[in-house]
Amino acid sequence: MRRLPALLPNHKATVFPLKTSHPLAARRCKEVGSHWKAALFRLLDSRDMDEARRLFTRIPSPSVQLYTMMINGYSRTNRIDEAFRLFDGMPVRDTAAWNSMIKAALDCSDLSLGRKLFDEMPERNVISWTTMINGLSRFGWIDAAEELFLRMPRRDTAAWNAMISAYCDNGRVKDARLLFEKTPQPDVISWTAMIGGHDQNGESDKALLLFHKLWSSGTKLTPSTYACVLTACANASELGLGTQLHSHTVRTGYFSGTCVSTSLVNLYAKCKQIEDSIQLFSERKEKDVVSWTALITGYGLNDRHEDALVEFNKMIASGIRPNESTFTSALNSCCGLEALDRGKKLHATTVKLGLELDVFVGNSLVVMYSKCGDIEDGLMLFDSMDRRNLVSWNSIIVGCARNGYGTLALKLFDDMRQINVQADEITYTGLLTACSHSRMLERGRHIFHLLKHDSSVQVKLEHYVCMVDILGRCGNLEEAEEFIRNMPVEPNSKIWLALLGACRMHANIEVARRTSKKVFDVEPDSSAAYVLLSNIYASAGRWNDVSQTRVMMRYRGITKVPGSSWITLKETRHEFVCGDRSHPMAMEIYKKLDWLGAKLKELGFVYDKTFALHDVDDEQKEAALAHHSEKLAIAFGLISTVEGSTIRVMKNLRVCGDCHSAIKVISQVVGRRIVLRDSTRFHHFGDGLCSCGDCW
Repeated sequence: MRRLPALLPNHKATVFPLKTSHPLAARRCKEVGSHWKAALFRLLDSRDMDEARRLFTRIPSPSVQLYTMMINGYSRTNRIDEAFRLFDGMPVRDTAAWNSMIKAALDCSDLSLGRKLFDEMPERNVISWTTMINGLSRFGWIDAAEELFLRMPRRDTAAWNAMISAYCDNGRVKDARLLFEKTPQPDVISWTAMIGGHDQNGESDKALLLFHKLWSSGTKLTPSTYACVLTACANASELGLGTQLHSHTVRTGYFSGTCVSTSLVNLYAKCKQIEDSIQLFSERKEKDVVSWTALITGYGLNDRHEDALVEFNKMIASGIRPNESTFTSALNSCCGLEALDRGKKLHATTVKLGLELDVFVGNSLVVMYSKCGDIEDGLMLFDSMDRRNLVSWNSIIVGCARNGYGTLALKLFDDMRQINVQADEITYTGLLTACSHSRMLERGRHIFHLLKHDSSVQVKLEHYVCMVDILGRCGNLEEAEEFIRNMPVEPNSKIWLALLGACRMHANIEVARRTSKKVFDVEPDSSAAYVLLSNIYASAGRWNDVSQTRVMMRYRGITKVPGSSWITLKETRHEFVCGDRSHPMAMEIYKKLDWLGAKLKELGFVYDKTFALHDVDDEQKEAALAHHSEKLAIAFGLISTVEGSTIRVMKNLRVCGDCHSAIKVISQVVGRRIVLRDSTRFHHFGDGLCSCGDCW
């Protein structure tokens, strides 16, 4: 057991009765109480709840304030049951103690306990009502929060601010703005909440317009206001205004504060001025977890993921404990690098630090596993999460869709609806993608119908793209054309490219020609459209049309992105292009390819020459197909990894049909799982099958 701090008095010798009129006794009693309080505060600040509890039991007649401190400590460490037992045993409770216990329940995700305590509370003050409004908002119970706000017998500015924030946090920014306009005496917190609400709901321009009104009003800004406006500048790419505010923060003295300096790091990073972010960070004398996290996030925003993870390791080495946001940013960089092994190491670190139960960390881990092609671990992690929010459900639904588990994605949506979690635009995009990748036409129609009749969700262009993709993949090309013509919004190039991709899949030259013209009307220099059209002609053997298309590309200065595949081993990326012989192990790779080719022929595999895109003889076509970049990466993986382990390959373009068929057979020949991520989805090969069900 840890020894108690030496400053603690021997309470048996120095404690006086609490009710005493003797001045000396009263003073000594106060001194003793302050010693206990100071010692307890230190233990609670270090989150050593077991030692804090032992100390608390030694305090004679602890005050209500000390009880409240302990309840808050239990809340911060997510030990709500112990907090409630302590509260239940309090000899006397004041309103502050009730408020602390309600807040503890809400902070520990126990909404039912929080509501029960609020209902049983003998006397409520404004803080009680405001705490409950904040809690209901956090759980998405915005209607209940609104009802509570209207029932309040008396509202101060803090209560109005709480309801404004509740609306903003739940996407009801119009209601928030109406309430803000009605606020009797808005203070700087009211303005800041509304500015932040516009910004977090994708209305950064409105946030900045409101800031100009605040500036004109002469209201003194707080560091939080500056931080909020700088974030809006970052999201709106308003580097000029952000730079001016930077100068103001220096003049006002707020520049050195963590929230302002962190927002500036974020501003410059989002505006692609990462070197300025690095300089700001390096100039800080004291670097805390918030400033480190801002820089790590900034590196990620600028696709410098390796630097982000290096910085994360530096932070750990310097003794700074990462928080939930730090892990979220670091895990995002693991996704950017497709570094599953490094992501797993970060996962282990979250477990050691007790952060794996945090909903934001859990969501980031689900995303990391699904984006790195390990959807099984992503599902296990999702199932183990005690608390889930909408982001949790969206992450796993989108993850399943991208990994070929379309039916499971739809089942998860049903589970989500059963517990009354409201879907948003991302949910529907994930569901429609799942239907597209699994060619579930009728389920896709049903989901789109639900979307159109969901009053809380706005149908966006990406939803129309998904629906066109569903119709196209299922062979309903004319219906897809009709769908586009009847859209209430103007189709962009993505809409037409989705249809053109379906034409490639179903070899429909007539629709492809009409569709390509539509793409070129919207985006004359679309490289993707020219390449798709050329490939459609090549598959049909129309080499004159192929030649004309390529001449037009050269005339317009359009170049095709070369296909490449890569595999990462021991944090080193090995990249290949078609026919590549530059790798140091090229001889061994091609030897393995020859062995695989012989095995494929033994099993009756025949190369699909329609995917050879050059007008050469059949032997040359076979040779080109045999040496596609994904096959080279797989051969390298087979000779460089442990027998029986999973091979994970990434590709920048869509996998061709011949390679897809070949990899299915290869997985059967070598008895290993092969995970291939192309430009649209993951393919999980094993035992001669693919997770996509040949519906990619």
